Amino acid sequence: MAASKVATVGIKRESGYLYYLDKQGDISRVGMARGGGQQARRKPEKVAKAGVKREDGFLYFIDKKGDVCRTKMARRGGAGRRKKAVRRAAPGRRKVARKKTTARAKKATRRGATARKKPARTTRRRG
Repeated sequence: MAASKVATVGIKRESGYLYYLDKQGDISRVGMARGGGQQARRKPEKVAKAGVKREDGFLYFIDKKGDVCRTKMARRGGAGRRKKAVRRAAPGRRKVARKKTTARAKKATRRGATARKKPARTTRRRG
Protein backbone atom coordinates (compact mmCIF):
# COMPACT_ATOMS: atom_id res chain seq x y z
CA MET A 1 0.00 0.00 0.00
CA ALA A 2 1.36 3.41 -0.91
CA ALA A 3 1.68 6.25 1.57
CA SER A 4 -1.00 8.92 1.67
CA LYS A 5 -0.33 12.61 2.32
CA VAL A 6 -1.88 13.91 5.54
CA ALA A 7 -0.62 17.51 5.66
CA THR A 8 1.21 19.64 3.09
CA VAL A 9 3.87 21.60 4.97
CA GLY A 10 6.85 21.71 2.58
CA ILE A 11 9.67 22.16 5.08
CA LYS A 12 13.27 22.47 3.89
CA ARG A 13 15.60 20.02 5.62
CA GLU A 14 19.08 20.81 6.90
CA SER A 15 21.70 18.09 7.10
CA GLY A 16 22.63 16.86 10.57
CA TYR A 17 19.07 16.96 11.91
CA LEU A 18 16.46 14.27 12.47
CA TYR A 19 12.95 15.44 11.52
CA TYR A 20 9.91 13.75 13.05
CA LEU A 21 6.25 14.19 13.97
CA ASP A 22 6.02 14.98 17.70
CA LYS A 23 3.24 14.10 20.18
CA GLN A 24 1.32 17.28 19.43
CA GLY A 25 1.22 16.41 15.70
CA ASP A 26 3.73 19.11 14.69
CA ILE A 27 7.06 18.70 12.89
CA SER A 28 10.11 18.90 15.17
CA ARG A 29 13.81 18.36 14.68
CA VAL A 30 16.75 17.39 16.88
CA GLY A 31 20.49 17.17 16.17
CA MET A 32 21.61 13.68 15.13
CA ALA A 33 24.00 11.71 17.30
CA ARG A 34 27.21 10.98 15.41
CA GLY A 35 30.09 8.75 16.45
CA GLY A 36 30.51 6.69 19.59
CA GLY A 37 31.14 9.17 22.40
CA GLN A 38 28.74 10.94 24.73
CA GLN A 39 26.80 13.74 23.05
CA ALA A 40 25.40 16.75 24.81
CA ARG A 41 21.63 16.24 24.86
CA ARG A 42 20.03 18.91 22.72
CA LYS A 43 16.41 19.93 23.08
CA PRO A 44 14.12 19.36 20.11
CA GLU A 45 12.84 22.45 18.33
CA LYS A 46 9.51 22.87 16.50
CA VAL A 47 9.97 23.53 12.80
CA ALA A 48 6.35 23.81 11.63
CA LYS A 49 2.85 23.45 13.02
CA ALA A 50 0.95 20.69 11.25
CA GLY A 51 -1.68 19.76 13.86
CA VAL A 52 -1.99 16.15 12.66
CA LYS A 53 -4.35 13.89 14.61
CA ARG A 54 -2.88 10.38 14.72
CA GLU A 55 -4.83 7.18 14.16
CA ASP A 56 -3.86 3.77 15.53
CA GLY A 57 -2.30 1.32 13.07
CA PHE A 58 -0.54 3.96 10.94
CA LEU A 59 3.10 5.01 10.69
CA TYR A 60 3.58 8.76 10.28
CA PHE A 61 6.69 10.23 8.62
CA ILE A 62 8.01 13.31 6.80
CA ASP A 63 8.62 12.60 3.10
CA LYS A 64 11.32 14.03 0.80
CA LYS A 65 9.17 17.02 -0.10
CA GLY A 66 8.77 17.93 3.59
CA ASP A 67 5.11 16.92 3.91
CA VAL A 68 3.55 14.67 6.56
CA CYS A 69 2.55 11.24 5.20
CA ARG A 70 1.22 8.04 6.68
CA THR A 71 1.18 4.37 5.73
CA LYS A 72 -0.48 1.32 7.24
CA MET A 73 1.79 -0.46 9.73
CA ALA A 74 2.97 -3.95 8.88
CA ARG A 75 1.59 -6.30 11.51
CA ARG A 76 2.26 -9.99 12.08
CA GLY A 77 -0.71 -12.33 12.11
CA GLY A 78 -4.25 -11.05 12.01
CA ALA A 79 -7.29 -12.05 10.00
CA GLY A 80 -5.72 -11.39 6.60
CA ARG A 81 -2.90 -13.89 7.09
CA ARG A 82 -3.36 -17.41 5.74
CA LYS A 83 -3.09 -20.34 8.12
CA LYS A 84 -0.51 -23.02 7.38
CA ALA A 85 -1.91 -26.40 6.42
CA VAL A 86 -1.54 -29.00 9.17
CA ARG A 87 0.72 -31.83 8.02
CA ARG A 88 -0.08 -35.32 9.17
CA ALA A 89 2.23 -38.31 9.15
CA ALA A 90 1.51 -41.03 6.59
CA PRO A 91 -0.65 -43.84 8.02
CA GLY A 92 1.30 -46.88 9.21
CA ARG A 93 4.44 -44.92 10.10
CA ARG A 94 5.03 -43.94 13.66
CA LYS A 95 7.83 -41.92 15.11
CA VAL A 96 9.97 -43.83 17.56
CA ALA A 97 11.10 -41.90 20.60
CA ARG A 98 14.88 -41.70 20.84
CA LYS A 99 16.47 -42.88 24.06
CA LYS A 100 17.85 -40.14 26.23
CA THR A 101 21.55 -40.36 26.94
CA THR A 102 22.67 -39.73 30.48
CA ALA A 103 25.17 -37.07 31.43
CA ARG A 104 27.72 -39.75 32.38
CA ALA A 105 27.45 -41.41 28.96
CA LYS A 106 27.85 -38.07 27.20
CA LYS A 107 30.93 -37.25 29.26
CA ALA A 108 32.48 -40.63 28.51
CA THR A 109 32.02 -40.26 24.76
CA ARG A 110 33.43 -36.74 24.90
CA ARG A 111 36.57 -37.99 26.61
CA GLY A 112 36.87 -40.78 24.09
CA ALA A 113 36.85 -43.49 26.78
CA THR A 114 34.73 -45.85 24.73
CA ALA A 115 36.59 -45.23 21.48
CA ARG A 116 40.19 -45.69 22.71
CA LYS A 117 41.37 -48.54 24.90
CA LYS A 118 44.79 -48.77 26.56
CA PRO A 119 47.33 -50.70 24.45
CA ALA A 120 48.39 -54.16 25.63
CA ARG A 121 51.70 -54.57 27.49
CA THR A 122 54.66 -55.17 25.20
CA THR A 123 57.41 -55.67 27.79
CA ARG A 124 58.62 -59.19 28.45
CA ARG A 125 57.96 -60.83 31.77
CA ARG A 126 60.87 -62.05 33.86
CA GLY A 127 60.89 -65.74 34.51
